[in-house]
Amino acid sequence: MLKALIAGALLIGAAACPNVQAKTIPSSNGAAAKDRVDMELMTWVEIKDAMAHGKTTALIYNGGTEQRGPQCVVGGHTLVAQAKVIAIARKLGNALAAPVLPFSPNNANPNLPGTIGITADAFKEVNKEVAEQLIRNGFTNVVLMGDHGGGQKELGEVASELSAQYGGQGIKVVYCADAYQKSNDDFDAWLASKGYSPGGHASVNDTSEMMYLEPGPNTWVRSDMLSEAVGTPREHTGQHTAYDPNHPGNGVMGDGRRSSAALGKHGYDLHVDEAVAQIRQLLGETK
Repeated sequence: MLKALIAGALLIGAAACPNVQAKTIPSSNGAAAKDRVDMELMTWVEIKDAMAHGKTTALIYNGGTEQRGPQCVVGGHTLVAQAKVIAIARKLGNALAAPVLPFSPNNANPNLPGTIGITADAFKEVNKEVAEQLIRNGFTNVVLMGDHGGGQKELGEVASELSAQYGGQGIKVVYCADAYQKSNDDFDAWLASKGYSPGGHASVNDTSEMMYLEPGPNTWVRSDMLSEAVGTPREHTGQHTAYDPNHPGNGVMGDGRRSSAALGKHGYDLHVDEAVAQIRQLLGETK
C-alpha cells in the first residue's frame, strides 16, 4: 500500500510541475499527432497509434526538487529534465517520454529549505514499478535516466533486475548513464577550457542550462541574485561532485556568477546528444 501511495504521489507531482513554463520547454502540446512524444499530453488513442507506428521505446527521466542556491528555482532538475527527455525522444524517433518524476534521493535541510527528497529504496521501487507499468502498456524498450546525482546507482540496479526478469520476453530495460555522468563531465571540461570555474551544485553549468531553457530576467533564474551565486570552490577532478549538506553556505558549490544562456545551450545539447548516442548503442540501434 505504501509503495502504491508513494508512486501515486510522485506521478501526480510529475504531471503538475514540468509544464508550468510551456512556452520554452519543448512540448508535444499543439504538435501534429505524428510528432507528439510527451505521454502526459497525449490521449490513450494517440499513444496507442504512436506505438503502432514504431514508438515502442519508453523514456523514464528522473528530475528532483531541491535548493539550487539563491538564484535558481527548486524545481530546476525536473524542469530541465522535461525539456531534455522530450528532445531525446524526438531525436530517437521511436520513443515516447513518460512523465518526469520530481523527487530523488535527497534530504531536506532547514538551513536551505526547498529540498524534498525520498529514500534511495523508495526511489528505486518507484522507478521499478513505473518501468513495469510501461512494459504492461506494451513498450518493448524502457530507458531509465536521471538529472540528479543521487539515484544513479539505483537506476542501474533497476535496469539490471528488470532486464533479467523480462529479457526472455524480448523486452530491454536499460540505464543511460551518459545522460548524467559523461555529459556533465564533458560539460565541466569544456567550461574549464573556456576559463570558467568547474561546475558543481547550482554553479555555472546548472544555472546556465536553466537560463537557456527559460530566458528572462527573473524566470527560473533570478538575475538579481546572480551576484550571490558563489560558494564553496570545487577542485576539478573529472567527477560531478554532489553538494555537501553538512556545509550548506548558500547552496552553491562553485561559481555561477558568469552563467549565461549561451553556455547553457552548449551543455543542454551535450546532454541530449550524448544520451541519444548511448541509448541507440544500448538498444542496438543505428541512425
